[in-house]
Parts: sequence; C-alpha cells; structure tokens
Amino acid sequence: MQALRGAGDVQWSLAGANLRPDMTDVLTALRAQEGAYTLETVSPAGEYRYERIDAIQEVLSYVPGQTATVARGADPATRIISFTVTEAGYYLNHEHQLDLSYPDLVVDLECARRGQLRAEGSTIYGAMTAILRARMAAKAGPVTLLNCDNLRHNGERFRAGLLEFIEYAGDAPLLAWTKANTVSPNTMVDRITPRPPADLRGRVRHATGWDDTVPVTAESFIQWVIEDDFIAGRPAWERVGVELVQSVQPYEEAKIRILNASHSCIAWAGTLCGLQYIHEGVRTPVIRQMAYDYVTNDAIPCLSQAGNASPIDLPAYRDVVLERFSNPAIRDTNQRVAADGFSKIPGFIAPTIRERLAVHANIDSVAMLPALFLAVLQRWHAGQLSYTYQDQSMNPVVAHAICAAADPVEALCADRILWGDIAGDARLTGAVRRAARQVAQLQAVA
Repeated sequence: MQALRGAGDVQWSLAGANLRPDMTDVLTALRAQEGAYTLETVSPAGEYRYERIDAIQEVLSYVPGQTATVARGADPATRIISFTVTEAGYYLNHEHQLDLSYPDLVVDLECARRGQLRAEGSTIYGAMTAILRARMAAKAGPVTLLNCDNLRHNGERFRAGLLEFIEYAGDAPLLAWTKANTVSPNTMVDRITPRPPADLRGRVRHATGWDDTVPVTAESFIQWVIEDDFIAGRPAWERVGVELVQSVQPYEEAKIRILNASHSCIAWAGTLCGLQYIHEGVRTPVIRQMAYDYVTNDAIPCLSQAGNASPIDLPAYRDVVLERFSNPAIRDTNQRVAADGFSKIPGFIAPTIRERLAVHANIDSVAMLPALFLAVLQRWHAGQLSYTYQDQSMNPVVAHAICAAADPVEALCADRILWGDIAGDARLTGAVRRAARQVAQLQAVA
C-alpha cells in the first residue's frame, strides 16, 4: 500500500486495530505518531534502508467490546478487511473443522448467540461475525476478507471456519448474507519481520533523525501472492510487484514446505545447540545441512511431482531462503521461530511425510524435524529450556505426557492431533527414532 501511495495512487488507505489487549502500548504510540512509523530493511549483504510508512491513516485503540473496530468494518467505505492470525488462532482440528474444545471459541460462540462481542479479547471468528452482522444491518454492501498469514489454503479454511461459527451461533440471515456478500481469496505473504530489538529506536534515530517509538525492522526481500478474487474492488497492487494469480497453491506450498518448515528446523536445532539467533544456526554447517537435506530430499520431490510441475524454480528458491536466513542483521530469534510446534507439525511437516509415505519413499531427512521438536519439548518438560516456550495449540498435560512416556518417540508419533491418519505408522515412528539418535549426538557435541 505504501508503494502505491508513493506512486501517487492515494485512493486506498489502511485503518489498523488489534483484537486483543496485548498491544495497547504499540497502538497508543502509533496513534501519537498519526499512524506513521519507520521501516528499516536489511539485505543479506548488510545494506540498510529506512522508509517512513504513512499508509495507516487511522489507528483504532483497543477498547473492550471493539466498538470502533466493528464500526470501521461496517462502514461502506471499507472494502477489504485484512487480518493476520497465527496457525493456532484458527482453532481448527486436523479435519479442518472448528475445534470446540477451546474455551475462547466457546465463549465467543455464547456471546455471538446473544448478538454480542466478548468484552475482553476475541477470536477472529467472534470479531468478524460482529463486524459482518453490523455491516449487514447498515446495508454497507459486500466486502473482501483477506488473510495475510501462514495457514495453508488460508482464505478457504478461514471462510469455512467463519461460516461454521455463524451457523453454530444460529444466525441464519447472517449466514446467507455472508455467503452472498463476502469472498476470501487465498494468499501467500513472505517477509521475515522479527520482533523489534531494543536498539532499533536508537539506530533509526541515528540514521534518520526520527525519534520513532514504534519502528519496525525486516529483511529487504518481500513477496505477496494473492488470488485475484475481490468482491468490492481492490488497490492496483500489480503495479507495485504483487503477484495476482488464479491459484496461490503452488506458491503457498513452496513457502510453507521450504521456508516455514526449514525455519522451524533451524530454530529447534539452534535452540538445542545453545544458539540465540536463526542466522547463527544457518551458519552452523550441521544445522544448515539438516535444513538443506530436508528440502532437497523430501520437500522438493513433493512439490515437483510428474504432471504437476511447480511454476517456481525450487532449488533456486531453497538457496534464496537459506541466504535470507543467514542475514545477521535481522537477528531473528530461535524463541520466536520455534514457537507453536503443535500447530507447525501438522501444518508444515506432516503433509510432506504423509505424501512421501504414500509413495513408499524414504523419510529420514524430514523426520529430523519432529525429532528436533521432541528434543526441544523434552527440555521444556524438564524446565531446562533457555527461553519461555509459547504454543497456543499445545495442551500442556498432553505435552508433558508425551515427554514422560516410557517411549517419547512412540508417544509423539501416535498423537492424532499432530499426525492425523498417519499417527502410529511404524514407518513414521522408525524414522523419527533414527532421527532422534542423530539429535542426541547433536546435543552431545553442543
């Protein structure tokens, strides 16, 4: 959006909000700067650039009940509602249906049945239902619901979850209106954006003279692929490098299996070796080789099946990804990337293992990833992890039970939440067991 505004197209602007009360300080600071902030980008060669971003023209403060956010979403001028949700924030089970064992989801449903939005925090479904209900009442017209996150088939799966939520809430008129007046294109967005380090504000002030209280740092690389399916118009993003395509699937599969899964591999391995940052792991030969072998031996064969060639040069993409991860200026932490393993295993890793097993292929390289995760989980279980592990999908009771089992590898591989229909497969268990022995050697050397 910023690039479009820079090119003179100011027809569209952004309004920003948060559904939970965990970023109040950031929103307050952003409001004080009238929505503007500084973006620092760093190339793998160490080239720094600074840009003032002013595309956010409105910052909505978080207040219980989200009245301002609902009102903005219901305004006829709002044509696209975009959002970023973690994999766990979709509350989907392994069959891609809403998992009503989550208390947050149940509370939101109870509120939705009463025509309300939960006062403190909200799931994406509760918030979107409230917005669409208000939009329908205001006769504000159709709107595009645009995911910007890592979930595979994100638009389709969000839409299915949303319609299921509205149906559970018992609002038949809203269900019909939503089906007729919204679309949810799949997207793939790719840019490494770590948590802002403590020295970023000083760095920006030194380089630009701007005393920015909420600067953002990111790599110079960016890719955004969107299915061109909008119901109420859209910005001319194709003018500024966005790829508008008929199907995003090959792009998202390449990103999830090559970038996201290897990112987790490096974070888990780096954690076990006592490293703090992703670039340190990529620059450790044994860890880089693990990621390289996984992509080469397992991910690329799945993405380049006969008769269904990928539009992407997959070996080149692999090499670019590893180069991006090696950027020391990004200082992306293992703690950030290692999080949410209980959603990343089924989302990023299990599909590759399932497809390789289906053709009776060797899975030793990809099996290293769950073996690494298990070793990290065992350190968490023992209270020996060097950082606070965060995992929205993890049931701590289940996770502790896996680690405390007589055979933790067997317990991990038997978990249906992680593996679905291949849970307990002897080939999976055997490969992860072999990988676990290699992980033990890695930890011994570290």
